[in-house]
Amino acid sequence: MIKPVVTALIAVAGLMAPHAASADIVRLKTGATLSVKSATVDGDSMVIVLRAGGDMRMPRSVIEAVLPDEVLHADAASTFTLSAYEAPKLAVQSVPELVDRLAAQYGVPVNLARALVTVESNYQPDAVSPKGAMGLMQLMPATAKYYAVADPFDPEQNLTAGMQHLKGLLDRYNNQTSSALAAYNAGEGAVARYGGIPPYRETQDYVRRILALAKER
Repeated sequence: MIKPVVTALIAVAGLMAPHAASADIVRLKTGATLSVKSATVDGDSMVIVLRAGGDMRMPRSVIEAVLPDEVLHADAASTFTLSAYEAPKLAVQSVPELVDRLAAQYGVPVNLARALVTVESNYQPDAVSPKGAMGLMQLMPATAKYYAVADPFDPEQNLTAGMQHLKGLLDRYNNQTSSALAAYNAGEGAVARYGGIPPYRETQDYVRRILALAKER
């Protein structure tokens, strides 16, 4: 259903006033967009409820605009809630070193870890996908909850959970890297259903890009 122009204007104005913004798309200054149920301004922060499940608090300074979304979305249930969005606690230039250290700590090939982080977030700790995946290794809310991540935008917490998850997949698939990457991207159910990399162009391109990057490094 198309929203009235007045509602759309209120949605954009929501960034300037301390009340709920009737809006569906939050565009971040990084260029990423979020499909949301609601966005509520609270002082210098905005509390965002994701359509894919979960909510987060992030500073208004990282948000470029709140816009109406005229596409109807089915709700997805989730109980994961981010306690707060915080700016990354490590300088960006220290992230590559952190990736290498945690990859080695959890037994993930360093070249593979570097390639995956490059493809997932291009080493941007505040990256958010339209589906709600968060941080350096693009953790989904359910994955972050499983690994008890309090702040998925904190580089060390995000990488620690992501490396554990990736290592678990490598072990499950007997170090068949392509299957582990496919499961990281499309889910273990899809890999089981198709007996390997599912016939999704996104997943096939994802696996190919990471393997190529890992080989080059």
